[in-house]
Amino acid sequence: MSGPDSNYYLATVPERELGFGPLRGPVDASVCVIGGGFAGLNTALGLVERGVRDVVLLDAERVGFGASGRNGGFVFGGFSRGEESLLQDLGPERARALYSGTTDAVELIRARTDRYSIDCDRVDAGVLWANWFRDPQVLRERQQLLEQRFGVHWEWTPRERLRSLVHTQRYHDGLFEPQAFHFHPLKYARGIARAAMAQGVSIHERTPAMALERAGRGWRVRTPDGVVEADQVVLACGGYLAGLRAEVDAGVLPIATYVMVTQPLGARLDEVMTTRSAVYDTRFAFDYYRPLPDTRLLWGGRISVLDRSPAEVETLLYGDMLKVFPQLDGVRIEHAWSGLMSYARHQMPQIGQIDDGLWLAQAFGGHGVAPTTFAGELLANAIAHGDPRWRELSGYGLVSAMKPVGFVGAQLSYWWAGFKDEWKDRVERSRGEARAG
Repeated sequence: MSGPDSNYYLATVPERELGFGPLRGPVDASVCVIGGGFAGLNTALGLVERGVRDVVLLDAERVGFGASGRNGGFVFGGFSRGEESLLQDLGPERARALYSGTTDAVELIRARTDRYSIDCDRVDAGVLWANWFRDPQVLRERQQLLEQRFGVHWEWTPRERLRSLVHTQRYHDGLFEPQAFHFHPLKYARGIARAAMAQGVSIHERTPAMALERAGRGWRVRTPDGVVEADQVVLACGGYLAGLRAEVDAGVLPIATYVMVTQPLGARLDEVMTTRSAVYDTRFAFDYYRPLPDTRLLWGGRISVLDRSPAEVETLLYGDMLKVFPQLDGVRIEHAWSGLMSYARHQMPQIGQIDDGLWLAQAFGGHGVAPTTFAGELLANAIAHGDPRWRELSGYGLVSAMKPVGFVGAQLSYWWAGFKDEWKDRVERSRGEARAG
């Protein structure tokens, strides 16, 4: 593998400076966005699209450094919290409105790649949800729920059809989400940054926000070599916490997930899958993978409180890959990395106003590409036009993640969920063998 982090996305972004130099000296802003991931970038772009000027965005590292430039590249609707839970929490109308915000965001992302000519390896081939288990009930129930309560149709994919597309005996039936797509997330993040900068946003990389304090009716953000005096501030740091507000950092757990990328497979890719859809399965800690335009296979999975080394990630995920595609035994892994996601106890994003002129967008979990875009639109509308729709998420606020005990509880819950999936799989297999015998 190449490099200590070995991030395929970083290795395949054209090396050119985008003009995002560090902040030097004082600057005045109408809005200061802290965090250059999808949530911060979409907020900044949404603001200038609505005519707001003097927007400044700061990132401690580089644009897309965190989860936005490390994820699986799936673009689909919904939140980490399941649809049934949303209905129970909010009732049918509010749940449907929030879910629709994410499916609208999918289309907005697609539209922005066209409008701003963002070359992000977009593949409009949908996403397959493949059933790891024989029992089709989970698929039938979710398909019916989405159709009846959310107005979303996922296509039934019978086992024979699924296995003709994804060449493994591991799966049974599946559901296909045709609106979804997949892309190179870091290229997209950089493209959104360029689009925002072209419309007047000042972006400063290698500029950590060291302190946040009141300054009259506005806010003062101190950095190592500069100061931003802003009317309003947006905190969008995700799992890479800035340490600016104790209650904000206390509201999330930074949780790791892992990704690796194979060598180019050439014609062997068709031995694995003849679809160009992205795929994930029905377990709690599911595998997710997708074919890349250069015939590599990107493979991700696992959920853990441990941010592992590239070598450890490769060892874990290689075994997972061979359980699904034993025909890939011997394939070389060229990139492997981990990344931190921010999770809240309620499994929903924390979006909204937490003080006068102070806004928040975090806790998107492992389902963040569309919801971060949704968040950017909510906050941009709120700041530019006083739109109150962000209050629909006010019930999912800054509840304590109960660190450090929360890390232990999270890992134990992940292990327990994994054990239940394994047990169900073994029971199904033994029953299948008994019938065959």
